[in-house]
Amino acid sequence: MANYPTPHINARPEDFAKTVLMPGDPLRSKFIAENFLEDPVLVNNVRGVQGYTGTYKGKRVSVMASGMGIPSIGIYSYELFNFFDVDNILRVGSAGAMQPDIKVRDIVLGMGACTTSHFIDQYHLPGTFAPTCSYKILEKAVKNAEKMGLNYHVGNILSSDTFYNDDSGAPEGNAFYTAGAWNKMGVMAVEMEAAGLYMNAARAGKNALAICTISDHLLTGEATSAEERQNSFTDMMKLALETAIEL
Repeated sequence: MANYPTPHINARPEDFAKTVLMPGDPLRSKFIAENFLEDPVLVNNVRGVQGYTGTYKGKRVSVMASGMGIPSIGIYSYELFNFFDVDNILRVGSAGAMQPDIKVRDIVLGMGACTTSHFIDQYHLPGTFAPTCSYKILEKAVKNAEKMGLNYHVGNILSSDTFYNDDSGAPEGNAFYTAGAWNKMGVMAVEMEAAGLYMNAARAGKNALAICTISDHLLTGEATSAEERQNSFTDMMKLALETAIEL
């Protein structure tokens, strides 16, 4: 029998819906719950991650923060998939664009997730592994993005283990991961969680998709504020919710 509560989630399996939206920021989790869910209930607040369950258009949906980076989302997504009977996790976060045709505030859907992380080493595979999303969620998200008339892009993203980079050749003032060779390979944008989420979903036989709003551009230097990232990326939130209720 599963051990719950876990060290990081003080809840019961029935407290969570089968589909969970997972922003990095706990305040974004609170914003989604209070502005989009009907009758949201706080079901977990260990370490202040703020997990809520409510309904959206009559269907039960949960939202809980993941924190920053693959180790953090690795813990929360593992526990949700393996101890709390969650079937689908949709990451809703921010990313830095690496391609000139992708603009700030556009949405990227991570079909695949390259990574600088060694998270994969735990599986002892006799080769490399390509972390990918679940097609059934991606297909629904694309259809909903079309219906909503959103500026969206589908393709490869990069899940980086570093935000501050000790690359002596990086442009002065560029505090994020430099595009470098990833840009040449057509990688759309960089964030810090999707690859770990996709690996946990694959191992558990569950489903995941990263939906990210472009918060800054590594080529132009354009950026949004922390407040905008917390409260104004509503197109991404609506897209994730419209997709969640179809799962």
